[in-house]
Amino acid sequence: MSRSNFVFVLFFSMAASITSLCPQNQSKLQSSPQDVTAPSTPAAKPSDVASPDAIMAATYEVISGPATQKRDWDRFHSLFYPDARLVRTAPKKEGGFSATAFTPQGYVDRASLYFEKNSFFEREIARHTERWGNILQAFSTYESRHDAKDTLPFARGINSFQLFFDGNRWWILTIFWQEETAQNPLPAEYLPASR
Repeated sequence: MSRSNFVFVLFFSMAASITSLCPQNQSKLQSSPQDVTAPSTPAAKPSDVASPDAIMAATYEVISGPATQKRDWDRFHSLFYPDARLVRTAPKKEGGFSATAFTPQGYVDRASLYFEKNSFFEREIARHTERWGNILQAFSTYESRHDAKDTLPFARGINSFQLFFDGNRWWILTIFWQEETAQNPLPAEYLPASR
């Protein structure tokens, strides 16, 4: 099964991002940190949200594991800002591409079914980051494996992370991803220098 199909099961669409910036939603963006952590958002481990490196590493860590291993979904939820989105892009059978947006819970609902029966290990192999003020955009090149010891990945692509620093901690606003295909291979600038 390709990563696109089951990671249909990982990663605030651009439309959702733009919508959240509209004037009627400004109160959400201007919330104080204590307002942001709603009762439904589990408290994050401080070490998971202390830096961009930490929150991205926690994301890869929490989704990876052997079949039947229950993922720590409270930890997963603790990484995301309220109303955050995960957006999967995939080729359509009739041509072109589609984008499907999920809430973090929507991702959990789909991924849990897959992870109950399948091992999945994803790791970052390269990153390109831009930061200004309290916002950060990272292109995180990933490799996916069925077993952490597999020599070759079954899928590669880019997870585009949009992160926000509220003055106390980092939050994920969006994870937007696309898998590599034969027609759209990863360019050298998004791969480790040794590849």
